[in-house]
Amino acid sequence: MRFFSTAAAALAVAQTAYAVPHQEHSSPWKHGKIAPKVLIISLFSPEADIWYEKLPSSGLGDLLDVNVTAPGLSMLFPHVHCVADGSVCQMTTGESEINAASSVMAAALSGKFDLTKTYFLIAGIAGINPKYGTLGSVALAKYTVQVALQYEFDAREMPSNWSTGYFGYGTDAPNVYPGNAYGTEVLEISETLRDLAVGFASKANLSTDPTASAYGQLYKAVQPASLYAPASQPPSVVKCDTVTSDVYFSGTILGNAFEDVTKVWTNGTGEYCMTAQEDSAVLEVLVRLAIEGLVDFSRAMLMRTGSDFDRPPPNETAFDNLRIADQNGFEIAIDNIYLAGVEIVKGILDGWHTTFRKGVKPANYIGDIFGSLGGRPDFGPGSTTNGTGYKPHGRSGDEMRRRGLSSGMGRKAGYAKRAAVGQN
Repeated sequence: MRFFSTAAAALAVAQTAYAVPHQEHSSPWKHGKIAPKVLIISLFSPEADIWYEKLPSSGLGDLLDVNVTAPGLSMLFPHVHCVADGSVCQMTTGESEINAASSVMAAALSGKFDLTKTYFLIAGIAGINPKYGTLGSVALAKYTVQVALQYEFDAREMPSNWSTGYFGYGTDAPNVYPGNAYGTEVLEISETLRDLAVGFASKANLSTDPTASAYGQLYKAVQPASLYAPASQPPSVVKCDTVTSDVYFSGTILGNAFEDVTKVWTNGTGEYCMTAQEDSAVLEVLVRLAIEGLVDFSRAMLMRTGSDFDRPPPNETAFDNLRIADQNGFEIAIDNIYLAGVEIVKGILDGWHTTFRKGVKPANYIGDIFGSLGGRPDFGPGSTTNGTGYKPHGRSGDEMRRRGLSSGMGRKAGYAKRAAVGQN
């Protein structure tokens, strides 16, 4: 999720004027499919525009040279754009989980691309946790956690001994792993590839801004001083994780609650630092496509840049933090998508024949909480397929249902234990 101030919002509107594509070029793949080495996934116009504006000067080509349409792409962003040789492509999904999932699935199933060896770079701006970075910082994630996939009480009506109104499906209190699963609660991507991407991104000379830096200094007043120390440092490249929610949230209480959710749902290993709307949606699409052999999930990367803080500094309200304060992180966050991202793209292209064409083998588990791609998740209740993964063409689905492994979701889930937490 992205928060930006009134001034930044005005800038975003100005930048949202659609990029006018070059004339449709005759594709060099008249009798085949475009097989990009890297597909950049942007979420809204400013995140995309920076690539259109800056990439030509990198020597990697002009993304508006080849413009591909496909049924089901966003009405606002109806093209997948590619450089002339097809090595790098970019698409914009539109904001929110529904738009992101719909657009990526449409592009992948259009029949116009061969994505089996493509590296996916999800690259957008986000709210940043001041415990991990500052405005303009770049985070490369291992996990994304769908924190809004929970029951919720309004905080004014939650039990008096609770610190948050959010609690997992099939449970009776916060900070318990969900008793029932949809499958998208946690998605884990290759830590090995993430670390390579961090190395490439760290070559970037990141953009900063005096106003944004001054805003970060406000967090020094929090005690202990070490708690938010990263907020007052210059932008940097960090390893930490994202949470997905279509609800824009602000404030220390919710920030801490979703830190706890991230820890619990990842078996104590996840570290929430960036909040976004689309990450779980895009990665879930890639899981499903990977089951069918259409993509390689080990080639997914998730990068977010901090455009604003997810909670206020001392003496500022959560409302001011979300809607009033001019944090001035929007422009530098957009800049740093490109500055860090282009280094990742260059690194993959430069090392294509030596490293990346054959793929980078993950050292960790990758996939969802079901173990859909094989292996055993290091979080959650364990693989639903005993480690084998789901078979393509739906061959596993009927077998799973016969074994009684449906999610069991519904409004009544978890009600039976209500008395144990004083709800009757």
